[in-house]
Formats: sequence, C-alpha cells, structure tokens
Amino acid sequence: QDAGVAATKLAWWRKEAAAAFAGQPSHPAMKALMPHVQTYDIQLEHLNAVIEGCEMDLQQTRYLDFPGLARYCHLVAGIVGEVASGIFGRTQPQTVDYAHKLGLAMQLTNIIRDVGDDARRGRIYLPVNELQQFGVKAHEILLRSSPWGYSERFTALMQFQARRAHQFYDEALALLPDADRAAQKPGLMMANIYRALLVEIERENFQVLQQRISLTPVRKLWIAMKTNWRGR
Repeated sequence: QDAGVAATKLAWWRKEAAAAFAGQPSHPAMKALMPHVQTYDIQLEHLNAVIEGCEMDLQQTRYLDFPGLARYCHLVAGIVGEVASGIFGRTQPQTVDYAHKLGLAMQLTNIIRDVGDDARRGRIYLPVNELQQFGVKAHEILLRSSPWGYSERFTALMQFQARRAHQFYDEALALLPDADRAAQKPGLMMANIYRALLVEIERENFQVLQQRISLTPVRKLWIAMKTNWRGR
C-alpha cells in the first residue's frame, strides 16, 4: 500500500479516536467501542500509541539499537497487552506490568519468525548494532539465500535474539500475581503458544529466511487446553 495513503488513514484514525473520546465517534467501530472504555480502562493514549507504532512502520525500516526497537514493541504490542489484560480481568496493578512485558516477548518472537518475510519487504527489525556485534551484514539478510543467509554468524545472532525473548517471557510470568492468574488464562494461552513457536524456531536452527515456521492448529489447541487445565 502507498505510504502516503497509509499515513493519511492513520491521521484520520488519530482524529477519530480523539473525537470519540470527546463524545463524538463517527466510525462504527468507535461507536461500538466507546460504551466499554470505562469498564475495561481503555484510554485514548492506548489508541494513540498503537497508531504511533503503525506510523513508525511507515517512517523507518531499521532500528539502530534495542532501546529503539523496544520503543516500537512497546507501542505495537506492550500497549496491546495492557489493554487485553484489562479486558480479561485484573485486580492487581502488577498485572499491567506482566501484560506489557508479555506483549514485548511475543513481539520479539514475531520478529524472529518473520526475518525472511520482513526482508522481502526491505525491512530488518533486528537492531543494527547487534548485526554489527555478530558480523552480519544487512545485505546478507536481504538476499535470504545461502551461503550468505544461513551462516554461523547469523545463527549466533538469532540465538542471541531468542535468549532475550525467553528472558522477557520469564520476567513477564514472574510478574503475574496469583490473584489474577485465572482471569489472565487467555493471555497465558497465547504466551505458551508463542513460546512453543520460539522453541520450534530454535529446533529448526533459525531457518527463517526462506520459510515461515509455524505451529499446526492442533498443536496450538493442545497447548491452549493444557494451559487451561494447569492454569499456567
């Protein structure tokens, strides 16, 4: 899609969100949302954050370092996690921190899974300074072919990315209060599915440049059922 058209649409949505929270929604989706914003603690700043994250995708295709990437993940995933936790039901303030960090963990998993797909679109979300740290050139990823793509350097880079994602999962789950664990089962199901995907990518030795590694629907269902039974 043309970037100019997309930017115009995002600007419209920003105005529509402001109008909706001022009591004058015009789009059917906003009209449907507004009766529930107080119940689920959905704020204008949440919608603006997601819009800002989408704008970042229009404005840049690389991130110099992890703090820059983390900012993007915060906008497109961390905020979404916070809002979702309110919809699922929460009683403890710490659950917001859990949900935010879990959103980041899942977005980092998406980035690892989609390296090849993103490269086809001219995007590399892996931080530039980390590519440099492991001696991986951007053009090697963009080529998406051997011998450049699947090098020991690339594998080491991806192992580093996976370790960080696992750390975010661990930190997120440690933050979830027991009082909210039952209500947050939908998020835990998603977390376990995404983490299983990350483990599968590791098992496939990060062969993500020419294929999109995924879990079967049956496996996802089984993971969700196990999470429901175990409550974690």
